[in-house]
Amino acid sequence: MRTIFLLCILLLSVVTLDAKDYTKNQKVRYFIHQLVVKNHFDRAKLTELFRHVKYQKKALAVYVPSLRPKVKPHKKRKKIGSWDHYTKMILKPSKIPLGVEYLREHRSTLHRAYRQYGVPPEYIVALIGIESHYGKHAGRYPVFDTLTTLAFERNRRNRFFRSELKAFLLMTKQEGINPKNVKGSYAGAIGQGQFMPSNYKIFAVDFDHDGKTRMTQANDAIGSVAHYLKRHGWKKNQKVAVRVSYSGTRYNARKTGYRYKYSRASLKGIEPKEPLNYNGKVHLIKLKKTDYDELWYGTHNFHVITRYNHSSYYAMAVHQLAQNIKEKYREKYGQNP
Repeated sequence: MRTIFLLCILLLSVVTLDAKDYTKNQKVRYFIHQLVVKNHFDRAKLTELFRHVKYQKKALAVYVPSLRPKVKPHKKRKKIGSWDHYTKMILKPSKIPLGVEYLREHRSTLHRAYRQYGVPPEYIVALIGIESHYGKHAGRYPVFDTLTTLAFERNRRNRFFRSELKAFLLMTKQEGINPKNVKGSYAGAIGQGQFMPSNYKIFAVDFDHDGKTRMTQANDAIGSVAHYLKRHGWKKNQKVAVRVSYSGTRYNARKTGYRYKYSRASLKGIEPKEPLNYNGKVHLIKLKKTDYDELWYGTHNFHVITRYNHSSYYAMAVHQLAQNIKEKYREKYGQNP
């Protein structure tokens, strides 16, 4: 009996070893007070929440390099282009067939999103595929504990995460969700579309009209991603990107990336490799490969995708995955998505 008792004490100490009482932190007490006064939260419930927080060291280490474990340097690897490396990490071979099946399974919802917001199904699917592997990897970090750790443990983004923690608590209060039951990314992003809580409030929609907005569910995730792109200016029936030709194997004549745009007339010696019925200014997108640079025109819709993630490579990965999903869907089912 004594052995069982000691074993229980040992197990309890292991479980609670990383638990932390954040109500001892003056900034947390003020944070709670503000939520009670301004947003009508129950003080006792908030105090109980913050009294038992599971400290998220791994999430904090992303923003505090000194917390990362030391690793032995790898042997020097063969140099490859940055785009080759990026696509190897982001666009796994399984992404395309899984995207085709996700599109087939949710085709009706995707078409409703297209009618309402003008975003083609393949682009919604590609975004969800890259963000959460079609909902299969939507995150394993407890969002409340993670955001609390990032909001109140010293790091360069304390203010941002404090704002996201407030948005998260407001969202869970409105939706009637226990904050302790929500899982997400190491930064607190939620669901198939990986929305941060502040974006959840603005862009997430109850697309299946069941009275609940759940980014963990495909219907709401699909509608919310389409709504996000539409609100950022997506233009229906406008291409996203077209590969162009130029002289040479490396391009350095103009600044490239989504921050810069040019009239097509000013880009002498650059020609699209397929018809492009687009009169707006274009972004020059350079994909640095091992032996040469690929160069692309990015349209206004390309820039819209970068509002989801501020990276030209990210937007190009979404575009290429979307086009591959569309092509394979057509091959498999004999019709457009």
